[in-house]
This record gives sequence, C-alpha cells and structure tokens, in this order.
Amino acid sequence: MNDTPGALLGPTDIRDLAGRLGVRPTKTLGQNFVHDAGTVRKIVRAAGVEPGQRVVEVGPGLGSLTLGLLEAGASVVAVEIDPVLAGQIADTVAQRVPDAAARFEVVLSDALDVTGLPGEPPTALVANLPYNVAVPVLLTMLERFPTLQRVLVMVQAEVADRLAAPPGSKVYGVPSVKAAWYARTWRSLTISRNVFWPVPNVDSALVAMERREPPATTATREQVFSVVDAAFAQRRKTLRAALSGRFGSGAAAEAALRAAGVDPSARGETLGIAEFARVAEQLPEVAGAGGDAVRPDAVRPDPAAGTVEP
Repeated sequence: MNDTPGALLGPTDIRDLAGRLGVRPTKTLGQNFVHDAGTVRKIVRAAGVEPGQRVVEVGPGLGSLTLGLLEAGASVVAVEIDPVLAGQIADTVAQRVPDAAARFEVVLSDALDVTGLPGEPPTALVANLPYNVAVPVLLTMLERFPTLQRVLVMVQAEVADRLAAPPGSKVYGVPSVKAAWYARTWRSLTISRNVFWPVPNVDSALVAMERREPPATTATREQVFSVVDAAFAQRRKTLRAALSGRFGSGAAAEAALRAAGVDPSARGETLGIAEFARVAEQLPEVAGAGGDAVRPDAVRPDPAAGTVEP
C-alpha cells in the first residue's frame, strides 16, 4: 500500500516493507528511516537536484530519499552497508518508479571503504547520513570524489552546528576546520524528529556545502589535518603547548607559529583553515624541504605576548 501521493514511501509503507524484510532499525548502523514524503521532497528541492544529474547517496535504507531523487530526474548511485536493504532497494525502485530503474545503481559496501563508484562520476552527494559516522563519511566522500561540487546531508542537529561553525564560536572544532578545507558550509533546514521511524532522541538538520579550492599551501592535506588534530586534542591549551608534540618542543612550536603569523598564546578555535595551513607549512618535513624552516633559537621574546604555558 502507498499512503502518500506519487511514488514515495509513507509511514505504512515503511513499516510494511521493514516487516516483510525482517528489518529492525539498529543504533549500530545509525538507522532511522524517513517516512514523510513532504520532507523528502523538501530535501530534494533544497539540494537543487537537476534532471540527469549524477547523485551519490550514502545509506539509502528502505529507499525514501532515493525515490525522491529519482522522481526529480536524478541518476542515483546508492552506497548501502546492510546487505538486506541493498538487496531490496532495486526492487523498490522498480516497483515504485519503473521508468527510473535504469537511472539507479546500488553498491553494497561501507561508505568508508568505497574508493570508486560505477557509472559517471557523481557531482552531488545527497544523503540522510547515519548519526554515528556522519562526519567521517562526509569528509571521506569529499576527499575521494573530487567531482562532488554540491552536498546536502541530513545529520544530527548538533553535528550540523559543528560542521557549519565559524572560528571563534563555542562549537567550532575539528569537523568545522576540515569541512572548510573542502567547501563553504552552512546549516540549512531543521528536520523534526517526528518524520523518522523509529523516532530518534534528537532533531536533525540539513548541512549544505559548495566545494571550493583549498587554501594555497605547500603542505599536504594530511599535514594540515595533523596540525588541526593536534590543536584541538587539548582544546584548553594554547597553540604553543598543543602543538609542542607535533613540532618536537614548545620552543619549536612557538617558532613555527610566529613564522606563520599566528600568536603562540592563541587557541585552536580562533584559527581558520588558511591559518592552519600556514602553520603546517612550518612543519620540519614541509619547511625543511624548501630550506625555510625556522630554528627555535631564532625566536625573540615578544613582551606583548606575555607568558605562555610550555
């Protein structure tokens, strides 16, 4: 039975399909299925999906969003970790939108393990991401598929705030900085918990991203991210202290920070991605290669900087 207009799945459809498959949503896989057709169409509109566009969807579940993307004319490749759901979704597509079946493919895999996708390279990622792996999946897809120009993902509202946070905000952290390496990121719509089955304990939100070039830097992405991770590993410490392990000592970290134009007494949450890239350029393996490494003994005391923790 289809209790919503058109081909999309409604609450009864979702429960009937799950019951027939013996599927019980699990927290381990972060499964919460959208059962409201209006919400699905709202997500598709917000994603700006165009007819013929190649879209990758992670975690399609029972197919709610998949059907909405196909209804909009997209060509969809879905990545699903659950073999039961992966085995069913093509049949659901064929039954609900038979004319779109040729525009759909499913890959049985953990999204974190996917290094290639069949067909044309995707230009958009649109997904209801599993709560427990949303950030690593998002960053992995952006890194491995440079053709992705636009992203619209549904995540836990708190995660959405972190991804879109600007420097200096209370929730700015590692996800915010790493997302900024790839794209301009902002929080879009809030999604009520009541459109899911089972109903989660938190509300969700849509995060939109537009890819842009990363900062111009001689450091690699991995080197920049290693500095970001170190800066936030001990959030309350100054950068001089937090980066001392990465640079070998507090004095070396201070030299690197000053060479990058960054106050050693600042904390990680005040730096943007471009500033982190400048700091990473002072890593011995980066600066040393070009002969521009700054020696710790070249640092002169800055009276205005005050005393910083070692």
